Amino acid sequence: MNKSEIQIFTTIDGTTEIEVQLDNETVWLNQYQLESLFETNRTSINRHISNIYKSEELEENSTCAKIAQVQKEGGRKIKRNIKYYNLDLIIAVSKTEEKGTIIKIIVNLINKRNNTR
Repeated sequence: MNKSEIQIFTTIDGTTEIEVQLDNETVWLNQYQLESLFETNRTSINRHISNIYKSEELEENSTCAKIAQVQKEGGRKIKRNIKYYNLDLIIAVSKTEEKGTIIKIIVNLINKRNNTR
């Protein structure tokens, strides 16, 4: 991923705020961000993602990117590869979750951004 920018979105009721990475005309979120976005737990998110890939609705290699991040754990810095999922996967998960409103906002932002280029 290159040429990225960060946007912060808040749900209409103001209860959820999520930092979104916009990169190469798509959105990338990790499982923790998806958990916040859909106000559910990671187990549920993982189950949906696994089912999407098992059903071959989407391919993992085209919707998932591993990004190295450095995290502080205790007094040490640990480098971990974190999986991020693109807008196609996020939309597929939103079909299985009730909280899809913010997805529409993000999709609209991406479309507006692409149309102004």
